[in-house]
Amino acid sequence: MPTTRYSHKILIVEDDEPLFTALKDNLSAAGFEHLLGARDGEEGLSIALKEKPDLILLDILMPKMDGMTMLDKLCKDGSCKDTKVVLLTNLEADESIMKGIVAHEPSFYLVKANFTVKDVIQKVKIVLGIEPMSTL
Repeated sequence: MPTTRYSHKILIVEDDEPLFTALKDNLSAAGFEHLLGARDGEEGLSIALKEKPDLILLDILMPKMDGMTMLDKLCKDGSCKDTKVVLLTNLEADESIMKGIVAHEPSFYLVKANFTVKDVIQKVKIVLGIEPMSTL
């Protein structure tokens, strides 16, 4: 059990059950107390609009609504102005993804094959200002 507890609200929007569970368990173990979850973009959008998380870990390829569409709808609503976003995907950034990245400026874009859950926890801490950027 970590001695430091964090009050930041984090929404994990991920349809891959093992990765969702690993992220949630590791964030909890790292001291994050307010974790929310969604398994698709529609559910993620609904939760994000209601709960106003500090940070969203957002998969791109999901059922019902993809992550880029969810992010676009959040930004059009004005809800992404104060919410940090870390995109998680199996995709390399193609032209449409790059347009979304440029338009919405997520804090990080991580290709799943190139990171560990520990890397994600570190990025979360950097984005939320818990750790300095120099720890990369």
